[in-house]
Amino acid sequence: MNAPTEMEFDEVLRVQLEVLRREHRDLDQAIHALEETGRGDQLALRRLKKQKLMLKDRIALIEDRLTPDIIA
Repeated sequence: MNAPTEMEFDEVLRVQLEVLRREHRDLDQAIHALEETGRGDQLALRRLKKQKLMLKDRIALIEDRLTPDIIA
């Protein structure tokens, strides 16, 4: 069995990144909709916002892995 190459690993990270960005956008829309209607349970809103922040952290981590370190 062949070990995945770095290029294949990067492609997997790019796919994961796109999925996470989509989830982040969906959560943002859900939070906005709950806030607009005024019917949003405050606890539910806090949970959604916390989940959105966790996604943002995961997105940043993957972006850092994909961006090469450049020493200027």
